[in-house]
Amino acid sequence: MSIGNSPEDDRPSIGRALQQARIAAGLTVEEVSSSTRVRIPIVHAIEQDDFSRCGGDVYARGHIRTLARAVGLDPEPLVEEYDADHGGRPAPTPAAPLFEAERIRSEPRRPNWTAAMVAAIVAVVGFVGFTLFSGEDEPTNTAQVAEGSKPDKTAAKPATTKPADPKPVPSESAIAAAPRDKVTVKLSADRDKSWVSVKDHNGRRLFDGLLLQGESKTFQDKERIDLVLGNAGAIDLFVNGKLVEDRFGPGQVERLSYTKGDPEAG
Repeated sequence: MSIGNSPEDDRPSIGRALQQARIAAGLTVEEVSSSTRVRIPIVHAIEQDDFSRCGGDVYARGHIRTLARAVGLDPEPLVEEYDADHGGRPAPTPAAPLFEAERIRSEPRRPNWTAAMVAAIVAVVGFVGFTLFSGEDEPTNTAQVAEGSKPDKTAAKPATTKPADPKPVPSESAIAAAPRDKVTVKLSADRDKSWVSVKDHNGRRLFDGLLLQGESKTFQDKERIDLVLGNAGAIDLFVNGKLVEDRFGPGQVERLSYTKGDPEAG
């Protein structure tokens, strides 16, 4: 009597299944990382069935679902396999203590409108009394002015000052004076973060990483700069001192090349 392997023994591991599906879909690790926003080292680790870099079981399940959808796999069997290998899914936390805390919270104190109205009335009465009291001295002051010499019209004439020239509005680009003998590219993540890869004309990597919202970087090369923007819709792009008007959608991956002169995407 021979003993054969069960179908479950022939089933590839989670990482192997994700790697095979990615290769079959014709995707690189960098492309999967840019479309899912899962960092490249974590994608490599998961494909090697190393989940220690995920930061815990909850994040590991989320990464498995995200990567599975990106390569065209059903994520649920992979998540179930992960739970079976790591002690099962934890029981949900009961919500009763939260509701109890909400129930015993005291109501916010309402503003004391009566005290506010009394303070306003006192202020108005005080202002009126001060105005009436100060108005009694006006005839004496007027008589003193009438008995004195006539005021000098030239002295009473208000001095006119020439308005200051408006300051020039600064250029929208911090590289408006870019040198003509080089390619200058500025990336500014004004709306969201984006994964960015930058290479010079020799293929040397100038930058490869995440550009956070509010950050900007400038790159130069004597011939050409090649770009890969993982979330192109979040980037404002300045090439050779000019803003590139192309507007890309959020999450859109764009591969661009620029040379000297007016910016023209390759």
